[in-house]
Amino acid sequence: MNSLPQRHVILALLAGASALVVVHGLGRFAYTPLLPYLISDGLLTLEQGARVATWNYIGYLIGALLALVLHAPSRMRIALPLALLANALLTLAQVYASSVESLTWLRLANGISNGVVFVQAPALVLEWLAQHQRTRLSGLIYLGLGGGLLLSSATVTWPHAWLSGPDRWWPMAILSLPLALLSIGLLSRLKLHEPAVKVQQHSSSSLFDRASTPLFLAYTGAGLGYILPMTFLPSLAKEQLAPGDPLVNGAWLWTASASLISIALWNSLGARIGDRRALLCNYAAQGLGAAAPMLWPGSVGILLCAVLVGGGFIGTVFLTQRLARQLHPHQGPRLSAALIALYGASQLLGPWLAEQALQMGATLTQCFAIGAAALFWGLCWTFAIPGRQTA
Repeated sequence: MNSLPQRHVILALLAGASALVVVHGLGRFAYTPLLPYLISDGLLTLEQGARVATWNYIGYLIGALLALVLHAPSRMRIALPLALLANALLTLAQVYASSVESLTWLRLANGISNGVVFVQAPALVLEWLAQHQRTRLSGLIYLGLGGGLLLSSATVTWPHAWLSGPDRWWPMAILSLPLALLSIGLLSRLKLHEPAVKVQQHSSSSLFDRASTPLFLAYTGAGLGYILPMTFLPSLAKEQLAPGDPLVNGAWLWTASASLISIALWNSLGARIGDRRALLCNYAAQGLGAAAPMLWPGSVGILLCAVLVGGGFIGTVFLTQRLARQLHPHQGPRLSAALIALYGASQLLGPWLAEQALQMGATLTQCFAIGAAALFWGLCWTFAIPGRQTA
C-alpha cells in the first residue's frame, strides 16, 4: 500500500477537489458576487436575495442529512455521481430562471445536490487515502473549495459588462459540466475495501459530554457567523464604497484568495500550538473581520472582512473536525452527522435573520453585527473546551 504511485494520490485529490469546485465554488458561492449584479439588473431585491440564499442553505442541510442516510459504499456509488451531475445541470438551468420563484426552487435543489456531494466526495476520498495510509493529505481536498471561490470571482467579474440578468450564470454553467464529468470519472476509479469504511460504533458513550458540548456550541456560532459576510460582502461593498472603487468588484477576489492561502496557515498553526489554541485565534480573527465594516466603514472595513472571514472559515471546519475526533475518536459517523447538522442549521439562519432585520429598517452594515456576535459566541465556548484533551 505504501508503494502507491504518487500520480494515483494526486488524481484522488483532484477528484475530490474538482467536485468541491463544482458544487461549492461555482454552484453555491458564485451567488455571492452575483447578488449585487442581479439586484442592479432588477431580477432581485436585497430582501429577496436573502430569502433565496436561505432556501439554498435549507437545501444544503437536507442534502447533507440525505448523504448520511446514503453513506454505504454501494449507495454512495450511485448517489454521488448523480448529485454531482444534477448540481452542474441545475447551474445551467439558472440561466433560464427569469423570476424570483423559479430561481428560489432551483437554488433549493442546488443546495440539496450540493449537500450530498459536499459530504460524500471528501468522505470517499478520505476513506481511500486512509486505506493507503495517506490520511494526512486529506485536507488538500479543500483546496478545491478555495480554488472554486477564486474561479467564481473570475467568472462573475470578468464578463460582468457583457451579461445581464440570468445570463450571468452562463460562465459558471459552461465550466460546471466538464468539471463534474471529470470528477465523476476520477471518483469512479477509487475502489474501497469494505472493511475500510466500516467504523466501530460506540453507542454506549455519549456524544455530548462536558468536554465536547462547548465545541458543538461554538460550531453553531461558526455557521451563523461566517455566512453573512460570505453571502452579502460584495453587496455591502457596493453599498459602502464609491462607484469605481477597486473593492466594489474586488472584495470577493480578496475573500477567495484568502480562503485558498489560509488552508496551509491554519493547518500549520494547529500543528504548532494545538488545534484548540488555533481555533481560538480563528474565531477571534473572524469575529474582528465580521465587525470590521461596522467599526471602519469603507475600504478598510471591507478589506479586513474579506481577508479575515474569507481566510478563516475553512480553518474553522477542519480544526473543529480534528478537535472533535480527539475528544471522541471512536464516533466518526455520529460526529460527522452532528457537526454537519449544526453547521447547516445555523448557517441557514443568517440570511433569514438579515432579511428580518432589513424589513425592520436595519442597514446591511448593521446586519453584520449578527455575524460578529455569533463568532464571539464561538470564541467564548471554545475557551470552555478542556485544553488538556486537545494538546
